[in-house]
Order: sequence, then structure tokens, then C-alpha cells
Amino acid sequence: MEKETTSLNFLEQIIEKDLKEKYTKDQLRFRFPPEPNGYLHIGHASSICLNFGLGQKYNAPVNMRFDDTNPLSEKQEYVDAIKRDVEWLGYEWAEEVYASDYFQQLYDWAVVLIKKGLAYVDSQSAEEIAEQKGTPTTPGVASPYRDRSVEENMELFEAMRDGKYKDGEHVLRAKIDMASPNMLMRDPIMYRIVNDTPHYRTGNDWNIYPMYDWTHGESDYIEQISHSFCTLEFLPHRELYDWFLDQIYDDKKIRPIQREFARRNLSHTVVSKRKLLRLVNEGVVKGWDDPRMPTVSGLRRRGYTPESIVNFANSIGVGKRENLIDVSHLEFFIRDDLNKKANRVMAVLDPVKLVITNYPEGQEEWLETENNPEDETAGTRKIPFSREIYIERSDFKEEANRKFFRLTLGKEVRLKSAYIIKGESVVKDDEGNILEIHCTYDPDSRSGSGTEASKRKVKGTLHWVSVPHALEAEVRLYDRLFSVPDPESDKDVDFMEYVNPNSLEVITGYVEPSLKDLKVEDKVQFQRIGYFVVDKDTTADKLVFNRTVPLRDSWAKIKES
Repeated sequence: MEKETTSLNFLEQIIEKDLKEKYTKDQLRFRFPPEPNGYLHIGHASSICLNFGLGQKYNAPVNMRFDDTNPLSEKQEYVDAIKRDVEWLGYEWAEEVYASDYFQQLYDWAVVLIKKGLAYVDSQSAEEIAEQKGTPTTPGVASPYRDRSVEENMELFEAMRDGKYKDGEHVLRAKIDMASPNMLMRDPIMYRIVNDTPHYRTGNDWNIYPMYDWTHGESDYIEQISHSFCTLEFLPHRELYDWFLDQIYDDKKIRPIQREFARRNLSHTVVSKRKLLRLVNEGVVKGWDDPRMPTVSGLRRRGYTPESIVNFANSIGVGKRENLIDVSHLEFFIRDDLNKKANRVMAVLDPVKLVITNYPEGQEEWLETENNPEDETAGTRKIPFSREIYIERSDFKEEANRKFFRLTLGKEVRLKSAYIIKGESVVKDDEGNILEIHCTYDPDSRSGSGTEASKRKVKGTLHWVSVPHALEAEVRLYDRLFSVPDPESDKDVDFMEYVNPNSLEVITGYVEPSLKDLKVEDKVQFQRIGYFVVDKDTTADKLVFNRTVPLRDSWAKIKES
């Protein structure tokens, strides 16, 4: 039994201990509590996998709760996006609930605190309150309104609720300890006034809104959440979380337990919703689902699969110390997943025309090629072959050393699933740029034909696309959004200074005709290039592909050097 326990992560060990000492299995309940003020990002994905994964492990319900207490920044658009992302990742929630469902209960409990002498209305400005809070090494100073009578506090609080005061004119504060070494315990604000800004769910029903610290633990309690797992920055909040629960707790009910785990940051990006919103608002990216964004929607549009994201989240585990995960670790999991799933297809992104001079003009053949050698059920398809084809410009040199195993004059290479060709000559423009490569082919060397010539070995194999059959496609080559691993490491430099100006290159390429039948979010491997996905901008007249990842980590050599 001891061996099994040590294999659990520290949160699972807490749950197992609680099952022995205080809970039965049917009392376990978890939750995922996003604030609907932006789209979910890769950090949220880890939290989703943690909470819903625990639900699956213990066969316990997991609530989806939206902590929607700020009408200034929250939207139904964000709620819809969050639900869509969680479903896409493969999870189902037990109940869909909202902190705004509890506004009346939270208000009633705030009244209880006022009547107990544990909360008061403060009429100072935000700046005055902040100044009187003190510092981590010096105690705070009590508000001049701290000793207002219960009757006066009740009258003011009701008037705040009824919209009789301006924004910022009053706040409701808990009366705890202005000398506490934990700054959060120095009479924290429980309610603030927000007039004339309708809440996306409750409209104009309320003119005061509860703060996160007051709302969060009480919402867990209302829902009878057994374990409230938060990221490490909420560790100082635990004392306040427990203090608020102490004031309303009924010992006949489940009391939530807050525990913290370390957030995993991803290199070459940021995961602050405030900073992500800035990238959107300042036009650095084209929306929350831009494929360069670390949002779940952005990763999905870039071609990531839910399995790859879940596998990544599970691989980094749960820890007590924050660290920076290299984005190449995430890219490994999408390559590993798509290697098994994505069909290999022909696409040429930097084309040069190649003419096979001894191939009959006007003739075409449909050659058989495999779809995915990693998937035995993937089968084969037919691709067209003709006298004129496109190859990659980088796959040809007029003269090359012995280590260049692609096409050059006087040497042979094989065209993938087709024939062996030999470079003969080139056609150039007046400036010396190559317009055409002229080759000859061995008609007996077709792949799979069973002839001795077809079994002949040459050192290079090139991908290609038949010119008369090629489909033009817009190809978006995405790279890392930031040029440094940790754009937030230098607090004296605006993170926007590190935006990679080359994070997107848009080119025109040519692809084989079978790709016209692909649908949005279909994924393929462009042979010898990388993994690509059909973008939502695709129309009947225009194919658009996003690069998910190259076949190999092209940044590895840069990092080594």
C-alpha cells in the first residue's frame, strides 16, 4: 500500500488522506472555476486536465463554475469559448454554475458579517485605503470608518445596493486585523460599487459586486466542493479563504479545502489574460484564436489535437514549484500524435518548374501512393503525374558537393512514388535566375512496378506536384510569438518589445488535387516539410493551410549554438 501512495502526486495524496480521515468517496466533488474575461490558454488546459482528471480517477462530479463577478470585463462570448474549449478537450462537467447565481446569498452573508461587527462600509478613496494598508514589514492603519455602528453600516450598504452612490464612493470591507503579517488579512474589500454597467447575466439587477476572495470560497461552499485546487499565487489567499468560511460555516456540511499547485509557464509566450488581451487589442495577433496565441482556441486552429494537449498536460505533472516549460516539449506531443494520424501528401511551397523532356507531351498517369505508413488502415490513393511538375527550389543545385543528395545536373534522384529522374540542363532568365529544370526519366523505374529498374537505389527522394493538376494554396507559416524564452523575465522591459516580427510568413504554394476534398481542421503532413491544418478561412475558391509544426524542432540547433 505504501508503494501505491508514493506513486501519487501530492494532491492525490491529500485526497487519499482525506478519504481515510474525513470524507467518503461520494462526498468528493471538484470544480474548474474560470473567470469569463478572456479565452482559455495552455495554463488553463493544465488545470482542466487536473480537475477533470481527478473527477475521472475518483468517479466524482466536476462542476464548471464561471466566477463572473466583474461586469466591466466579462462577456458571454468568453463563456461560450470556454465551454467549447473544455468540450473539445474531451471533458464533461456535472453542473454548469455561475458565481452570479449566488449574488443574493453572498449579499445575505455580507449582511450577517455586518451584524456580527465583522464588516464595515469604508468611505475612503482606493488610494487612501491602499496607503493605509501598510507594507509587509509595517502594520496598517485602521480606517477612520472602521468603528461605524452596525446600523450605519447597514444603511450605507443597502444604499450602495440600491445605486444611491457613485462608483468608488464606498466599499464594504471585512474587519479582520490591520496588523496581520498577511497583507490580504488587513481588512480586505468585499464589495465595490459598479453602476451603469450591465452584467452579462444579471443585467442591471445589482449596483454592487462581490470581490473574488469573498466569492470564491463561499461559492465552493455553496456547491459543496470538497477540494479547491488553485495555482500557487493563491497560497497567501488561503488564510482569508478560511476566515470567510469560518463566518458562515455549518459543521453539518462539507467544508472546502484549498490547496495550491505550481503553474507551468510555457516558453516563448505569455499566459496572462491581460497581456493576451493587449496582443489582441493592439493588433499584434488577429484575435484570441490566432494560431500564434497560447489559447486553446489558437492551438486548435493551429492544428493541435485535444489528445496532444492532454498528453502534454499529463506529462508535466503537478508540482509545488513554478518552472518554465520549453515550447518544444509541447511540440513533441503534437508531432507524436499527428505522426500516427496525419496522411502524407504532396505540397511544394517554393516551386520551380521541372520539365521531363523524354516524357510524352499531353500524357498523364495516376500513380498509387501510401497515405500513412504509421497507420495500416490508412490505405492508398492515386496522384497525377505529367511531363511538367513542381519541385522545391532548394531541392536543386546546378553543382553540388557529394553530401547534397537531392537533384543536380548529371545525377539521379527518385520522385516520391514515381520515377527516377536525371538532371540535364536549366533555363534561366536574363538575371541568371532558374526558370526551368530539364530532366530525363527512366520509364522502367516507376515505384512499385516490379521491374528491376524500379528497385534501383538512388540516394535522394523528392516530393513534387504535377503542374497541370496542382491546386494553388495560401500557406501560413507560423513561428514562436516571442523571440526570447521568457518575455516577462525583465520587469523593466515591456514584454511587447520581444514580439517576434517573423512569427508569421504568408506564401503561395501548390498542393496535389486530392486536398480539395479536405475540410476545416483536417490535418496532413506535407512530406518532408511539416504538419499542416486546413484553416477556417478556406473557401470553395481558396485553400488556406496553417503550419502546425515542422517535422523537427528547427529551434534546437539555435538553442545549442
